[in-house]
Amino acid sequence: MSLNDIANQLVKAGVGIMAADRPPPAFYDLLEAEGIAADEGAYRNWSELLFLAPGLNKHVSGIIMTDEQVLLRDSKGESLVEQVIQRGMIPGISPFKGMVVLAGSAGETVGSGLDGLRERLAEYAEMGVGFSKWRAAFQIGPGTPSDYAIEANAYVMAQVAALSQEAGIVPIVEPEVMLWGDHTIERCFAVTEWVLSRTFEALYLHRVDLEGTLVKASMVLSGDKCAEQADVDAVAEQTVKVFLRGIPAAIPGIVFLSGGQSDYHATAHLNAMNANYELPWKLSFSYARALQRAPMAIWGNKPEKVAAARTALLHRAKMNGLASLGLWKEALESEAGVS
Repeated sequence: MSLNDIANQLVKAGVGIMAADRPPPAFYDLLEAEGIAADEGAYRNWSELLFLAPGLNKHVSGIIMTDEQVLLRDSKGESLVEQVIQRGMIPGISPFKGMVVLAGSAGETVGSGLDGLRERLAEYAEMGVGFSKWRAAFQIGPGTPSDYAIEANAYVMAQVAALSQEAGIVPIVEPEVMLWGDHTIERCFAVTEWVLSRTFEALYLHRVDLEGTLVKASMVLSGDKCAEQADVDAVAEQTVKVFLRGIPAAIPGIVFLSGGQSDYHATAHLNAMNANYELPWKLSFSYARALQRAPMAIWGNKPEKVAAARTALLHRAKMNGLASLGLWKEALESEAGVS
């Protein structure tokens, strides 16, 4: 398939992407925070629960994995990535090595992992990986994000995108404007507009094929500590407005990160955009916690809870698949009987 074919497959009607690219140290920290006892096989067991959930491919087109997960084998010794492909989903990779402090900044960050990336991407392509995802994270605060940090991150994201396409892999560019802070929705809009403009300038300069690229974006939201929280319709309106200003129609699709939102709001906001606006690109999801929070709480690293956890996972995937079509309704949540 061409890059454009893969990109369109990832955002086809009614499906989205599951972000499962939490590396083992962060995964075990999350288990501890949730009060879940961990054992040696917990990472494999959780990955297997997610990737091999029966029927997941009805609502999920692709799964973002870590280096460890693309090499993982299930409890029967079979490759997880090969089984994802057999089930009709596209495996993706997060070759990102974490955030490091940007030299010369006041503690702002840039993604690391460019060393040896060309060779790693070629290896991923051989494994059947169809797309990559690289994140930048911008914190709104007094004087931040700085132009310097925005430019540095845009350059790195564009480098990764160009290298991904060279390997035949669709890049997902993720310039996240974070939720944390007391900023207003208007301030979030202004920062998002500037970040998108610099990101796309860098993509042009690096000769990235936009038709073979997806964007993983944050929504335009009030900061989590802002006294005045924008409602669902305002979030939809401001997010669509900033995208129309900053994201070319050549991009096949935009997939949202949940970014700390509740499961309900991640779904409701996505639905409001698709239900109320005519858009030049597909709007879908690339959620991590907004798909996995409920199933993880049920699972608790107990084998007997796998089936119930998968039911919760499929429910959230289905709800977000409907939201990507503008067909979700709040009543569907209670009717399903899944908390």
